[in-house]
Order: sequence, then structure tokens, then C-alpha cells
Amino acid sequence: MKKPTRRPSPDARTPAKSASHLVGLGLDHTDGHKRLTTAEKFTIVGGSEETHGRMAETVIKTFEELKQRGEQLETVRPQELVEIIHKSTPR
Repeated sequence: MKKPTRRPSPDARTPAKSASHLVGLGLDHTDGHKRLTTAEKFTIVGGSEETHGRMAETVIKTFEELKQRGEQLETVRPQELVEIIHKSTPR
């Protein structure tokens, strides 16, 4: 007896889009506040007010730099992204 042929679902025929998202996690809060900042391409959770603010500033500057370079989070090389984040971190 011939085995039935399985057809791929319509989703299987369409190449998957790459989904990239940066996540920042701060663990130094002691004031009881729950901080959460989200955007289309990043999420920042927790941290003290200062830490949360620094993480937010870092990702905003990172995306500004990517835009200036004509890059997207989905296409930038990982090592290049590390360098951009390091450069974007407030001192």
C-alpha cells in the first residue's frame, strides 16, 4: 500500500522572517519599583532607576547608530553590534 504524501503547510513554503530583539535585564533594584520599557526591537526589565535609564539610553543610541550606518538589527554582524553597544553605553 502506498503511503500518502504529506504536503507542507502554506507556512512551511514561506521563508521565515528573522526576528531580532534586544533584551536588557537589570538586577540591582532595591526600591520595590517594577520598571519595564518596551519598543518594537527592544525590552528593558528591572534595574534601579539609574541602571534602567542607562540601559534605555544605550539601546536608543545603539539604534540611532544602526540607522546612521544603514544597518538593521536583523542584518548587523554580532561582533559589530557588540562594538556599537559598547560605544553607545554612557560612561
